[in-house]
Amino acid sequence: MRRPIREFFGAVQFLTRVPLPQQWLGEISLAQAAPYFPLVGGLVGLAGAAIDVVLRAHLPAIGAAAVAVAFLVLITGALHEDGLADTADGFGGGTTAERVLTIMRDSRIGSYGAIAVTLSIVLRTTLIAALPNRDVFAYFVSAEALSRWSVLPLAYFLPSARPGGPSAGQGARLARSISVPTVVFGTLIAVVVSVASLHAHSWRPWAVCLIASAATGLYFWRRIRGVTGDCFGAVIQLSATAVYLCGAWR
Repeated sequence: MRRPIREFFGAVQFLTRVPLPQQWLGEISLAQAAPYFPLVGGLVGLAGAAIDVVLRAHLPAIGAAAVAVAFLVLITGALHEDGLADTADGFGGGTTAERVLTIMRDSRIGSYGAIAVTLSIVLRTTLIAALPNRDVFAYFVSAEALSRWSVLPLAYFLPSARPGGPSAGQGARLARSISVPTVVFGTLIAVVVSVASLHAHSWRPWAVCLIASAATGLYFWRRIRGVTGDCFGAVIQLSATAVYLCGAWR
C-alpha cells in the first residue's frame, strides 16, 4: 500500500475509533500522519452533518444536533473532550508549571474539567441547532477539519512541556516533530476542504481558528513553556466551537 494512504489511515487510527485492519497501517509515526488530520476531521464532520440533516426531518433541531454531537464524541472516543477536561483541570487548579502538568496527568476529572466539557457539549449542540439547514454540511465539515488543522501550528512552534521518554505522552510525539512541508501540506488540505464547503465565506472560520491557535499557543507557552497532548485536544474543542459560532451568528 502506498505510503500516503498508510499515513492517512494512521491519522484515522489516532483521531477516531474506526476499526482498521493492521495491514493498512504499517510503521507510520504520528508526525507523518499529522498533515491528514484536517481531512479526517472533514470526513468525521461529513458523517455528523448527514446524521443531523436526516434527523432534522423528524426531530426538533436541538434534538438532531444533540444526536450529531453524541456521534462526534463516540466516533472520536471522547479523545478531545478528555484533553479539554484535563487541560481545564490543570490550568484551573495549578499555579506553577509543575503543578499544572501533575494535575493534567491525573485520570480523575475535577470540577474545572467537568464544567469545561459540559459547556463544550452544550455550546456545540446549541450552535449546531441554530445553523440554517442549507449551511449544516458546510459548517460541520469546516469546523471539524479546521479544528484538527489548529494542532499543526502549535505542534510546529511549541516544544513538549514534559521531559522526553515513553511517559511524555502524545504531545511529545508531535511537538516540534513536524516539518514545514507537513504544515504546508496539512494547510493546503484544510484550505481545499473549507473553501469547497464555504466558498468565499471560509475566511471567517479561518480567522477564528488562527486566533484560537495563536492565543492558546501563547497561553500554553507562558504557563508551561510548551504543549501536551491534552492541550491539543483542548484547542480542537475550542476551534470547532468557534467555527460553529461563525455559522450560527446572525
